[in-house]
Amino acid sequence: MPFLGQDWRSPGQSWVKTEEGWKKTTAEDKNNNVSVESFCKPEDEDLLLSLSYDDVAAKKRKKDLLNINNNNNDNSKVPYFYMEKWIYVHKGSTKERHGYCTLGEAFNRLDFCSAIKDTRRFNYVVKLLELIAKSQLPSLSGVAQKNFMNILERVVQKVLDDQQNVRPIKELLQTLYVSLCGLVQGMGKSVLVGNINIWVRRMENIIQWQQKLDSIQINRPVSTGMNLTDLPASLQLNVMQRLSDGRDLVSLGHVCPELGALAEDRLLWKSLCQYHFTDRQIRKRLMVSDKGHLEWKKMYFKLSRCYPHREQYSATLHFCTHCHILFWKETNHPCTANNPEGCTVSLSPQDFINLFKF
Repeated sequence: MPFLGQDWRSPGQSWVKTEEGWKKTTAEDKNNNVSVESFCKPEDEDLLLSLSYDDVAAKKRKKDLLNINNNNNDNSKVPYFYMEKWIYVHKGSTKERHGYCTLGEAFNRLDFCSAIKDTRRFNYVVKLLELIAKSQLPSLSGVAQKNFMNILERVVQKVLDDQQNVRPIKELLQTLYVSLCGLVQGMGKSVLVGNINIWVRRMENIIQWQQKLDSIQINRPVSTGMNLTDLPASLQLNVMQRLSDGRDLVSLGHVCPELGALAEDRLLWKSLCQYHFTDRQIRKRLMVSDKGHLEWKKMYFKLSRCYPHREQYSATLHFCTHCHILFWKETNHPCTANNPEGCTVSLSPQDFINLFKF
């Protein structure tokens, strides 16, 4: 690792500025009394001042461009998002690196804005937002809390445009609103960063988002091809078996009487129970009908209230145990291990939060 200054860890080398550029000098060259000031001419002072002023002005213009208004009627500033595909997670200070990586820093720096546009990562990000809204929101910094709301706004806008995944987002907004109601009451304890009026306005925005989601009317597309009801019953059941949420299965049964009859299939609900819950959990919640049959549908909803569902995501964040880098599955990171795949661990949303618990 090169050292650009005089330091007790330096191997006795330093950098000096010459007419040809920066050059490295050793301890022997220092005996020649070479000074940096000898290469600076008095007439160059105005040039150096002008260059430094231009740099400051350029940074100021860049900052102003990031803070432009969304439109003439909106005074909100355009949020800035990091676009990093991977980050280094350090949990302690060393001589080369000070501080440690927090949950808020990781949430800010990772590219979550592009993740919500990817269908494979969307459910993963939504679950992560839900877990943060439940318990981790006070632990975020002010910038991370603002970034959380900005990403949530983009998620809601995507759902409004695509008219998909409406129920998970409504549940996320309800969870966040309930959490904020309890946190705002404790503003005197500094549980949230920022003025209380800002958070009240954000809660009003959540209510407006909920109203927009409630008013969504999904229009049936005009199609001249084959519909689901045109398929044989065996194929319709095969399609229903791909649904991992029992509430989606109930909603599908309300489409027409034919699908409603298939949605009551006992084997369908049995496979759904066995997918999400263990045999021990199922045995504790057995429900038998008057005819002596197991009520798998009732057991599913009873088990759902007692135990969490099995989580499965198409794309997740991964953590390299060798180089301590957190990255998305589809992106590569600069790993120095001989077997990078053997050092990679898939992280669930809860594992992502647990990674930053010190």
